[in-house]
Amino acid sequence: MIDATLTTLLAVQNETASSFGEGPGSWTIGLVLVVLVSLGALLAAGQTLKRKPESHIDPAILRNFNKRVTSWLTICVMLVIALMLHRSVTIALFGFVSFWALREFITMTPTRRGDHRTLFWVLFGFTPLQYVLVGIDNYDLFTIVIPVYASLFIPARIAFAGDHKRFLERTAKIQFGLLICVYSLSHSAALLNLKLAKWNADEGEWEAWQNDTYGLLFFFIAIVQVSDILHFLWDRLFGRHVIAPAVNATKTWEGLLGAACCTSLVGMVIQVVLPVTPFTWWGAGFMALIISIMASSGSMTMSAIKRDRGVKEHGTLVLGHAGVLDRIDSICFAAPIFFHLTRFFTDAERKGIEVVVEQSVAAVTTGMSCFSAMV
Repeated sequence: MIDATLTTLLAVQNETASSFGEGPGSWTIGLVLVVLVSLGALLAAGQTLKRKPESHIDPAILRNFNKRVTSWLTICVMLVIALMLHRSVTIALFGFVSFWALREFITMTPTRRGDHRTLFWVLFGFTPLQYVLVGIDNYDLFTIVIPVYASLFIPARIAFAGDHKRFLERTAKIQFGLLICVYSLSHSAALLNLKLAKWNADEGEWEAWQNDTYGLLFFFIAIVQVSDILHFLWDRLFGRHVIAPAVNATKTWEGLLGAACCTSLVGMVIQVVLPVTPFTWWGAGFMALIISIMASSGSMTMSAIKRDRGVKEHGTLVLGHAGVLDRIDSICFAAPIFFHLTRFFTDAERKGIEVVVEQSVAAVTTGMSCFSAMV
């Protein structure tokens, strides 16, 4: 049955690739299939335990687990649909998620009337601009527009509004929201632009990595998912020493270390079975370890912000579930670190290797125009 499903997905992928000129490869589709089946199995197990009255598991833990798995399954399905369509659609999807996450972040924190025009430029100016720069693969600009130009524009625009009360607090809030929700998350989409090299142990030299970068992006998202679920399970099953009770009463050192080590093993297994990254098997394990630690750091940071503002969840985009920011906080913190480490260790240009990559600027522009229309 799995072979038949994989064959069907490959057929759809080939048709899509012929229409748009690109698409995920077989290894990527294999990883997608494994992740979707695994999440579906976890959700089915959670729902089954929930319906059993004789179960000794705390119902609150089961509800939280099911919500978490459902959210990740939804994210994966949306990402898979975007990947099967076109690179620009995937970038536009991340742009829309950034816009919504930033909106949730701003809504959570109080603003003054003098901030409204600044927020307009942040939401409808810098956010789409960041993803347009990612779409056209302008690395030199997309890495500095927000941390440099936006960081200078925001305080200046608020100052021109003439409202000096809590000036530093208001400025820092908007700058941090833009940095995390837009700038950091955009590095996930930027993974699609990387031209990478792979170490050939047999030849003893670097060579161009011929696989698509869709697999690299999905590897990153899958590892974040694994880390999130494993951290939850380790906290509930083995957690004894809470990291910061005043910030998050459930995050423990055992959960942090256990999830990091297990996630590293999962990263190694994925690379050995489905080589969707240019890393060696131990390199994939190291990257998975870093992703897990950064993902946990993102979750803790957002928990501190929520405690400071006295809110439980950032938003409720889907009834009964947490907001967008509650589910992507781990991605936001891990994405720039993973992007720059990948680029540093496996960048083809740094290795002196020429890689021919076809890019459709027109298609990217069209995709970003659709995103601008949505927001």
